[in-house]
Amino acid sequence: MKFSVSKDKLLEGLSTVQNVVSTRTTLPILSNVLLQASDGEIRLTTTDLDVGVRGTIEAQVERSGATTLPARRLFAIVRELPASEIYVDVDSKNFASIRSGSSFFKILGLPEEEFPPLARFDDAKDFTIGQKELKDGLKKTSYAISTDETRYVLNGVLFSFKENKLTLVATDGRRLALVDLELEFPRSQELDIIVPTKAVAELQRLVREEGEVKLSIGENQIAFELNRTLLVSKLIEGNYPNYRQVIPGEAKERITLERETFLTAVRRVSLLASEKSNSVKLIFSKSNIDIVATTPDVGEAKESLAVMYKGRDFSIAFNPEFLMAPLRNLSNDEVYLDLIDEMSPGVIKIPGPFLYVLMPMRLN
Repeated sequence: MKFSVSKDKLLEGLSTVQNVVSTRTTLPILSNVLLQASDGEIRLTTTDLDVGVRGTIEAQVERSGATTLPARRLFAIVRELPASEIYVDVDSKNFASIRSGSSFFKILGLPEEEFPPLARFDDAKDFTIGQKELKDGLKKTSYAISTDETRYVLNGVLFSFKENKLTLVATDGRRLALVDLELEFPRSQELDIIVPTKAVAELQRLVREEGEVKLSIGENQIAFELNRTLLVSKLIEGNYPNYRQVIPGEAKERITLERETFLTAVRRVSLLASEKSNSVKLIFSKSNIDIVATTPDVGEAKESLAVMYKGRDFSIAFNPEFLMAPLRNLSNDEVYLDLIDEMSPGVIKIPGPFLYVLMPMRLN
């Protein structure tokens, strides 16, 4: 295999695929990137057996072929090379000679045959959605994914394809984020799948503001095709809990909040939330909210916000981190906080198909 390629293109290609590479693997081949050169392009592939990424870059290919090279080491070398053009020559024993300007490197790879192939999607269910919509939907939900590995079905985002909608849901049992995206597909394509956290994180790195994503869903696998890149992942097996039943009924009080103002106030007050209770209290009175945090033996913080509120006086407590998470990931100037009483979940909404359910904390 012999080719020349611009440093920028090779760096971009390697940075697209290298995140998947595991630093702690017992299989040396999983630390490598598969390079396949032919027809004026190089395909770069990495996998950890659960998630795989393949990217394509343009190159001047003199001799077709394939090899695998240590991914992170190759990326480090390419990043430091002095010239904008790189020449790579790989011999039959998988020794790769890399030249650029006055620099020369020789690194040993492993044969292509050892590299595990990515899953095939011959009888898959296919969907196409705008990258911008998917990017926005994942941003509004993925922060609520559970990190508790004993509840593995919650370690990802539910993709529910029903009634010409793609509903994205993430929950950790104490909060839930949901968004609906319009999407046309036949009823025979309806299904629920759970995409694991690592694949969601990779997808969020890859999606852009324009273009489309093609989703192919096979037997326990999913593929996302976008921007000359293929992302393949295993799905989480199991049944996602019935998320509809945790969404509260009609609210008794709706408070309209300036998102940025409310976020910064909660952030300041939470500096004095105790490590033990880790809560901030919202105290509602006519046209006002007091946001309060108290830590015994340390002190307390309080901030008052003028709001349009005409309901009864009452208070409710929330985990500040969970309260701030959706506010950070929404772009609307105003959000609604819907409440029933002190013991019922609060719901953050915006105009449009998004909601965030948050369990209250006990008031001392």
